[in-house]
Amino acid sequence: MDSTERYLVGVFDDDEEVLHAVTEVKNSGVKIEEVFTPFPIHGLDVAIGHPRTRIPIAAFLFGCLGLTCIFSLINYTMVFDWPMIIGGKDFFALPDWIPVSFEGTVLFTAFGMVGTFLVSNSLWPGKQPKTFDLRSTDDKFIMAVNMANNKKSEAEIESILKASGAIEVNVKQF
Repeated sequence: MDSTERYLVGVFDDDEEVLHAVTEVKNSGVKIEEVFTPFPIHGLDVAIGHPRTRIPIAAFLFGCLGLTCIFSLINYTMVFDWPMIIGGKDFFALPDWIPVSFEGTVLFTAFGMVGTFLVSNSLWPGKQPKTFDLRSTDDKFIMAVNMANNKKSEAEIESILKASGAIEVNVKQF
């Protein structure tokens, strides 16, 4: 059994050209795996058909976890473990806890989002990235088409990519 994945990689020069090419390639019946760009292109995620991200939901949940943990820690230390009267205030001085609770919420959210980003993008230590073309980090726009997900032949997809504005089309195997 062959475990290699075969991709056709279209290289584009211009951001508007690649955005227009995504629509043309999808309309011709080719399924695009991903488009790699040196900078964000507004509307590209919608053109490719990526679903709306759930990252804000994860951020909210990490914030709730942080607020709960920090509030519980402050409550335990200031009310049960070592209650001290500071400035004549009650042990349960909620207004005084707000700055620490806010900072703890931000800290938990930040660390949680970094972890979520690394896991969702498979960027853990020792993981070898799929690099389709190194020029995608500099000045080129790369459209990757997985041949296993498409019914058209390699020659047909190559001609579609070139007709939509690709300056070159390469084959990449992983």
